Amino acid sequence: MSKFIVHPIGKVYNNENGTFIEVEKSYIPALQALDGFSHINVLWWFSDFDDEQSRSTLQTKQPYKGAPEVMGVFATRSPVRPNPIALTTVDIIHIDYENGIIHIAFIDANDNTPVLDMKPYTPSFDRVETPGVPAWCSHWPKSTEESAYFSWEKEFNF
Repeated sequence: MSKFIVHPIGKVYNNENGTFIEVEKSYIPALQALDGFSHINVLWWFSDFDDEQSRSTLQTKQPYKGAPEVMGVFATRSPVRPNPIALTTVDIIHIDYENGIIHIAFIDANDNTPVLDMKPYTPSFDRVETPGVPAWCSHWPKSTEESAYFSWEKEFNF
């Protein structure tokens, strides 16, 4: 089996001061020319679930109401998975290029979560005009903007 070495490029700070990504000093030059992009795709590490039990769990009981009784973790956005890698598209509020701090609107990561990489969101590569989804989740919002006003608590079985 191949081994991969991944070095975090920064951390998420999600606290009473807001939500930020702080890029390690050595990676600040990689922010150059990010101006003009309204969103970035953030790859981050589900560090709270990086243990043998979480990594060996391949199926879960119905996490979403109306979903199949058992689901494979690849059919969920669960943090419990073989490689605890997460992907979230985030809205950029402001970038402090000097200090390597990106103020963002929201990310579903905890405070001090390691960030693995970031890529600019570009509709030509990241947007699907008519995505297909199973019937049990077809009533979910069609965008991240709509998701902010959706009653997600009614959708989960936990």
